[in-house]
Amino acid sequence: MSIVKKRRYQMESKDEALQVVVRGTDVLNEPLLNKGTAFSLEEREELGLRGLVPPRVVGFEAQVARVLENYHRKTDPLEKFIFLTSLHDRNETLYYKVLMENLMEMTPIVYTPVVGAACQQYGHIYRKNRGMYISHHDRGHVREMFNNWNQEEIDIIVVSDGSRILGLGDLGANGMGIPIGKLALYVAGGGIFPCKTLPILLDTGTNNKELLNDALYLGVDEERIEDDEYYALVDEFVLAVQDRWPKALIQWEDFTNNHAFPLLEKYRDKVLSFNDDIQGTGAVALSGLLGAMRIKGEKLAEQRIIFYGAGSAAVGIADMIVAGIVEESGMSEEEARKLFWLLDSQGLVVKNGPRALQAHKIPYARDDKHIDNLMEVIKTVKPTIIVGVSGQGQTFTEDIIKEMYAHVKQPVIFALSNPTTKSECTAEQAYQWTEGNVIFASGSPFDPVRLDGKIYIPGQGNNMFIFPGVGLGASICQSRKVTDGMFYIAAKTLAHIVTDEELALGTVYPDLTKIRLISVTIATAVCRLAFDSGLAGIDEPDDIFKYVEERMYQPEYPRYVAAEEN
Repeated sequence: MSIVKKRRYQMESKDEALQVVVRGTDVLNEPLLNKGTAFSLEEREELGLRGLVPPRVVGFEAQVARVLENYHRKTDPLEKFIFLTSLHDRNETLYYKVLMENLMEMTPIVYTPVVGAACQQYGHIYRKNRGMYISHHDRGHVREMFNNWNQEEIDIIVVSDGSRILGLGDLGANGMGIPIGKLALYVAGGGIFPCKTLPILLDTGTNNKELLNDALYLGVDEERIEDDEYYALVDEFVLAVQDRWPKALIQWEDFTNNHAFPLLEKYRDKVLSFNDDIQGTGAVALSGLLGAMRIKGEKLAEQRIIFYGAGSAAVGIADMIVAGIVEESGMSEEEARKLFWLLDSQGLVVKNGPRALQAHKIPYARDDKHIDNLMEVIKTVKPTIIVGVSGQGQTFTEDIIKEMYAHVKQPVIFALSNPTTKSECTAEQAYQWTEGNVIFASGSPFDPVRLDGKIYIPGQGNNMFIFPGVGLGASICQSRKVTDGMFYIAAKTLAHIVTDEELALGTVYPDLTKIRLISVTIATAVCRLAFDSGLAGIDEPDDIFKYVEERMYQPEYPRYVAAEEN
């Protein structure tokens, strides 16, 4: 099936009809075209739909009401995920209309924490394909395979190899739920056009024995390939993307540390790309800490910061905070890093520890003696900030938090591991164990906490605050690359959006319902930086904000007419 006028044509002129070359059930079976009961009588006649849908023409409001009525009948979060996925596969415009109007309620279903459970069960709940799967058996054919995708323009590709899904580990091809979910947030939060997004799963095998023994697992049922073969496949993938969709931004998602850092370093200056786990997580955490400093009336350079976890997320966050400290205080990077203590599975990251350090940890390795547990590090350091990125649930115990609270009147505790079951502590625990005197944020959402007659609003360090705006800005201005400076400016922009009223409630992030404003504001800042740095591929418009805003997708049904036959 082909569409004569691509969906992007709607962006250029919403008043003209969209011409299609399909008729009848083929229209209804294409989620980008399907309106369901909203097709007008004229469209039904023009496109051969008479008799194929109920006779009454029903508008958006009634369709949304019907979806919500059925959605709220579901009590199990995974069933809600499956219901929304089915809507996504049936009517893409209606799906985004519902999602955008119910963002606070549905984001935890579409993405964290429920997407984690969906990935674990992916082969068991699979309904219909979305996106592309590329396995190592496809070596030599990737560019040819991309011809099977019938969109000529792609703005954003989110790609994962399923090796480190959230805090759940190696889920192989089941990890496709992550690129799909991230791109849904790109559309809803960042205004990328749905037809210009593409989720991709690089299936390089899995070492998850449970999946290899699962008859319903849909990926390659082999153990993961070695690095030489692995990097050869990734190289072929990148070159094929550049040839097929030269303007596409590639977002690396949920790769293990041993691949995440090398891939980022290899391609960051050659290809329009970034790693959200490293750079996006770093930016959103820095923004939250800037908000925490506003609450406390202190400076980042005055803090002592412990990271529980020393993987890609930890180093990405630490690097971003270092950049903030350098700008704020004039310290050198080396001096700023002395404010950090990172712990991995062996304990404190030190230069003469029990084993050789991975390259990304070396800049934060200390000259201190090795300490093998978090409690002793806290007693020694007396941190003002602790950031959890360990993927280990309930590791910020009552004793740990109370020990920290004994030395700091208002500790900053960021329990950022996803999904909720992997959070280092809950919001309720953090507030109870500090008598409400904590600035808390988490990776997955927690409900407000009532304690001693007060209500505390925990912040959620959701990467959705950052990556849609960065991706939108870099794509719209056709930047040649995505720089760390773009993420730094995104973090500062997000921090400035948080109101004094929100800070007074103890939350360090803005209301997620403002995500469209947040994204266009961040995209504007990213574009301005690209123009100033000579990275943009277009001429600078007079009003960048307006230029970006006018090019954001809105879930509206266009008018359809049948294309004239050649």
